[in-house]
Amino acid sequence: MPAIVLIGSQWGDEGKGKATDLLGGRVDFVVRFQGGNNAGHTVVIGDQKFALHLLPSGILTPSVIPVIGNGVVIDPSVLLEEMRALGERGIDTSRLVISANAHLITGYHVTLDKVTERFLGTAKIGTTGRGIGPTYADKIARIGIRVQDLFDPSILRQKVQGALATKNQVLVKVFNRRAMDVSAIVDELLAYAEPLRPHVADTSLMLNDALDAGKVVLLEGGQGTLLDVDHGTYPFVTSSNATAGGACTGSGIGPTRITRVIGILKAYTTRVGSGPFPTELLDADGERLRTIGGERGVTTGRPRRCGWFDVPIARYATRVNGLTDTFLTKLDVLTGFDRIPVCVGYEIDGTEVVDLPMTQTEFHHVRPVYQTLPGWSQDISAARTVDDLPPNARSYVRFLEEASGTPISAIGVGQDRDATIRVRDLIDAS
Repeated sequence: MPAIVLIGSQWGDEGKGKATDLLGGRVDFVVRFQGGNNAGHTVVIGDQKFALHLLPSGILTPSVIPVIGNGVVIDPSVLLEEMRALGERGIDTSRLVISANAHLITGYHVTLDKVTERFLGTAKIGTTGRGIGPTYADKIARIGIRVQDLFDPSILRQKVQGALATKNQVLVKVFNRRAMDVSAIVDELLAYAEPLRPHVADTSLMLNDALDAGKVVLLEGGQGTLLDVDHGTYPFVTSSNATAGGACTGSGIGPTRITRVIGILKAYTTRVGSGPFPTELLDADGERLRTIGGERGVTTGRPRRCGWFDVPIARYATRVNGLTDTFLTKLDVLTGFDRIPVCVGYEIDGTEVVDLPMTQTEFHHVRPVYQTLPGWSQDISAARTVDDLPPNARSYVRFLEEASGTPISAIGVGQDRDATIRVRDLIDAS
C-alpha cells in the first residue's frame, strides 16, 4: 500500500495541516519527518482552531497513529506541553509514537541559537531562536542527544559533558555568557524520560511493517521547498531537508515505497523571516493579502511577507520533489481583487528566464515578469466542485496548473475543514 509524501511547495505556511487533515480519515499513519517546533500547522474543525507545532496533524483524527520520525528534532518540554494542552481540549494523545533516533533540543541549543542570531546583527538569518539549527548541527557533528539516550543516564551524562566541553568555551569567551552546568542539563533531560517512554519505538520498523500489512502512511513535512537546507534559498533556510527526499531519511522508509508526492501551493506567495522574495508586495495589496489571509506564523506569530503567485518557484518545486499532485490552498483570499498579477518569469540583467537562477546572487537581483489575470468578486467558500467556481476563478486555477506542470487535485476555498474542492483522489492513483 502507498506511502504518500505531503510537502510545502513554497516557503512554508501553505496549508499543509488542512491537507493532512483532509486525508486523515483515509490513512493509518501520519508521520512528521523533519523540522521541529519552528514549524506549525493550523487545522480548523468546526468552530475550533488547533495550532500544532511538533505533533503531526494526524493527532486530531482518532483512527490515525501519529508518528514523530527520526528526522525531527524535539524539544521535550514543548512536546509535553502541546500534548497536555490538546488533552485538555479532549484530544487523545496516547496514540503518539516517537522515534528512538530523533534528536533532542536542549537548553544549550536554545541559548546558542539566540545569542548567535543577535551576534549576527543585520546579517541575521531570521531563525526562530528555538534551538533547531544548533541541534541539527550537533547531529551532523555526531555529538547530538537522541531520545533513546534519556533511558541510559550514564551515556546521557557523557554526551552532555562532551557537548558542553566546547560549547561552554564559546558561551563564555565569545558571547560573554555564563557556562552551563552539566548536571542541571542532565537532570532536566532525565525528568522527561518517564513521560516519553510509553511513546518511544523503532518507528522505521513499525512503518515498514505497516506498509507490508496494507496500511496507508502519510509523511508530512514542515516548512517548504524553498526552506530546504540543500534546495532552498540558502542561507535563509531551515536546517533540514523539507523536500520529498527528506521523507525517506527522516522516517526510515525506502524511496521505492513512495507512490504519491503531493505539493501544497498557496494561491499567492508568503514567507516568514529574511531572504529573497521576488514577488513581495510592500503596498496595500500586500497588506490586504496579509489581513484577509490571516498571515501570521503559527509558531512564531510573526507577520508573513506576502506577494503574488510565483510560477518559477512552483515549477522548481515540481522538479525537485517529483510532484504527482498539487493541493492549491487559500484561493478564497483572492476574492475581490479586480486583477491578479502572476509572476511567470524573471528578468536578470535584461534577460528573461522562466526558471530559478543558478546562483543566490542572481536570485537576489531578479525582477519579476508578470502576466495579469482577471479577478472575481463572488464568494467561493461554498464551492465544492470546480464548476461551482466563477469563470475567472476557474481560469486562474487552470493557468496555475498549466504553468506549474502538476495537476491540481484539490483546492482550498475557506478555513473550514470541509471547505475544499476535491478534483482528483489524492490516495487512489487509479
